[in-house]
This record gives sequence, structure tokens and C-alpha cells, in this order.
Amino acid sequence: MDNYKAPYIRDVLRDNEITISFEVFPPKTDDGFDKVAAAASEIAALQPHFMSVTYSAGGSSNTKNTAELAGEIQDKHQVPVLAHLTCVSATKDDVRRMVRLYQEKGLRSIMALRGDIPKDGRKAEDYAYAAELIRDIRALDPEICIGGACYPEGHVECARQSEDIEHLRAKVEAGCDFLTTQMFFDNQLLYQFLYRIREKGITVPVLPGIMPITNEKQVARSVALSGSTIPQRFRNMVDRYGSHPEKMKQAGIVYASEQIIDLIANGVNHIHVYSMNKPEIAAGIMRNLSEIWRG
Repeated sequence: MDNYKAPYIRDVLRDNEITISFEVFPPKTDDGFDKVAAAASEIAALQPHFMSVTYSAGGSSNTKNTAELAGEIQDKHQVPVLAHLTCVSATKDDVRRMVRLYQEKGLRSIMALRGDIPKDGRKAEDYAYAAELIRDIRALDPEICIGGACYPEGHVECARQSEDIEHLRAKVEAGCDFLTTQMFFDNQLLYQFLYRIREKGITVPVLPGIMPITNEKQVARSVALSGSTIPQRFRNMVDRYGSHPEKMKQAGIVYASEQIIDLIANGVNHIHVYSMNKPEIAAGIMRNLSEIWRG
């Protein structure tokens, strides 16, 4: 296991006709590491094409735990890992330190994000946009694989989608190899978005980010964070099953699975699932796609 050299995520996307990947997040404290690592290990045992591990800025142990969790997943399960890195609260020295730590862990792919503005409004001076972070990571390691974020319904801070697409072009020109979308619940929004960005010459792979909503409380929280449009079909599902936890969990997994099946049927082959450290959700998705994801 120690000799495993993970492929770059860009090569995973190039070599596989259909890919399924899952996202997990590290614990906020060191005390929670073992529990999170156990859940991530169960998800990794499903052998997705890769996994991503999120990042929390602000000096918490979460930054260190991102590298620890990502390295453990990759070493133990030989699943390539995409480690997140945000810059809203980071200095250039912070970025150099984290890139070096990821390299030491054998992590060869980074998801470069601006990150959410802290609640107190305080930001570091070195970075205003994700494109600047991407440019610095590329300069530190010309071979590293870099992912970026995109927003099918437009970023909540952009008045117009055309402005958001220009920011997206800047990320790609800075060295972004692929993009992963914010969650969405209506595939037509993604298809329209893909048409618009391809028309603007943005041709890197785009991975739709699918969030299985498995309890009623997630709905309001997800909409508040992402600004996602909720289709009537989805609302009907929540109205019918929201007060029945097990039924809602099954319905949420089925809804996400149907989204994925439709995406693949329409030629969108690379799927990223926000699995929220829940192995049973990842397993349910994989079970529903057991024949489809093999091509």
C-alpha cells in the first residue's frame, strides 16, 4: 500500500468512460478523527474512481486533518484523493505549506477554492479569487492536477451568470484541469449551463455535484448555502416523506440516483456525489448504479 502512486484526477477522468466519486469532510476536532476515518474507509471500500476531502480555513485542526484523512484513504484503499484547499483566509505562505504537506502525503490533485467568507467578515489580503490560488498552485508544482468549482445557477455573489462565467474562464486560464459543480436538483439547469460555457470556449471536464437529500432539515440548509432551485417534483417528495426518516432517506437516494442516470444517459459521464460522511448513502447510490457505472 505504501508504494501506491495515485494517478492525477485528470487522468482518471480521461481514462474512464463513466466515473463515480464521493466527497467526505474531516472532523472539526482531533477527537472526532477516528469516527470520520471509519466512515470514509467504508466509502472508500466501495472503490469509487476517486474521493475528495474538504478543507476548513481559520487555523483549526481541520486543515491538518484534511491532509491526514486524505492520505489515509489513499494509502489504505488505493483510491486517488482530491484534497481541497481554500484561500479566503490564507496567506501565500499558508498555501505553500499546505501544498508541501499534500505532496508529502502523496496527494497529487488539489481542489482549489476561494472558500466562504468567514462570519466575522475577516479575510486574508493575499487572495481575492480562486483563479489567483490556482495560478500559485500551478507555479509551485507545474504537474499537479487542479480542480475548481462552478455554479450551474450562477454564484450567489454574481449579479449575472455572464459575469460568473468570466470568472470561470479565468480559473481555466490559470491552470484548472477540471470543474465540479455546486449541488443542483434540476438537470436541465446543468445542460443549459454546459451549453453556455462550451459556447464561451470552456472545454475542461465538468463533474456535476449531486447531493442526496435524505432528511427534511437538509432542504432549507442546502438552499440557503447554494441558492439551488427546488423543482416541484422534489418538493412533493419532501412533503410526502419528510416526516418519515427512513422513507425520506430511501426517497432521497432514489432521487439522486435518477438524476445520475439521466445525466449519464445524456452523455455526462463523470459524477461527483456529496456523500456527507454517510457510507449507507454512498452504498445506496452505488447499488442503484451497479450496472450503469461500469459502462
